[in-house]
Amino acid sequence: MGEFDLITHYFKTQQNPQRPDVALSIGDDCAILNCPPSQQIAITTDTMVEGTHFLPTISPKDLAYKALATNLSDLAAMGARPAWISLALTLPEVDQDWLKDFSETFFEVLTKENVSLIGGDTTQGKLHCISITAQGLLPKGKALRRDKARVGDYIFVSGTLGDSAAGLALLLGQKNTELKNYDAPIFAENYVVARHLRPTPRIALGQYLLDHDFSQCALDISDGLMADLTHILERSHCHAELDIEKLPYSEELTQLFSLATCEKFALTGGEDYELCFTVPEAKIQDFKKAILSSDLPVPVSCIGRITDGAENKITLQRNGKVVDFTFTQGFDHFSK
Repeated sequence: MGEFDLITHYFKTQQNPQRPDVALSIGDDCAILNCPPSQQIAITTDTMVEGTHFLPTISPKDLAYKALATNLSDLAAMGARPAWISLALTLPEVDQDWLKDFSETFFEVLTKENVSLIGGDTTQGKLHCISITAQGLLPKGKALRRDKARVGDYIFVSGTLGDSAAGLALLLGQKNTELKNYDAPIFAENYVVARHLRPTPRIALGQYLLDHDFSQCALDISDGLMADLTHILERSHCHAELDIEKLPYSEELTQLFSLATCEKFALTGGEDYELCFTVPEAKIQDFKKAILSSDLPVPVSCIGRITDGAENKITLQRNGKVVDFTFTQGFDHFSK
């Protein structure tokens, strides 16, 4: 099967959602899209390389899901509504069973989120490599941005933290050094592994924050809470105080690991793809009331405040007392 046969058979398919804003899709040199006059386009690109971003043993179904979810999470962090995807796929060989499983899950996710695959590329290489460019729509002049945190804002996170790092630890066979409970139910292990392999992009939450004007600042937690919150502090020129005892954990995580390990996973583990966002002090009461009555499928937790102090610094507190924490830098492709 040649390159163009592969594209036609697995990716030029009726499963691909047919959005009315796609004027020209797969099959030409470029796609042509129609953007509503009241909208702007948010664009993100992410590459996943075998052995660096995913284990060689990952199933093609999980890989397709995670590759899409991580890009959709970037759009969610801006409050954007996902619309279009381009896919560049590098394969060591044409494995038709692998491609069937990958493409089926890929289009299942696209259909669920009403996102169209509009183009891409396929190449041969030594390792599996997936590059995705995702594009979404934003109301003109509005977006959740890293440079919009202000002194006095409350810091929130969605969902629970640390599950993905725990799942990766189990996949890497690190339970002998980290696990606290060797008799924990198997569903607890399965849960954190699934959270690593299949994170949930918080698309509805991002749009809710933007549409209701509760926040102007957000990002998704991909490199660990400490590292990612530091990005907000760098761009917004401020300081943060976090209350460690308020970090949200899943019941499954606490069944498996000690509190100290849960804290480490939550603060530095990464790949949870939950949203970290700020809410201005003037809006905090309205936000709390609104979030309780909303039908959002994910809870949110207040874990600290944006403060006036040394820029880019995070102070960790436990029950009001400052604690020392050995900070591990977030993931960096080129760090030694």
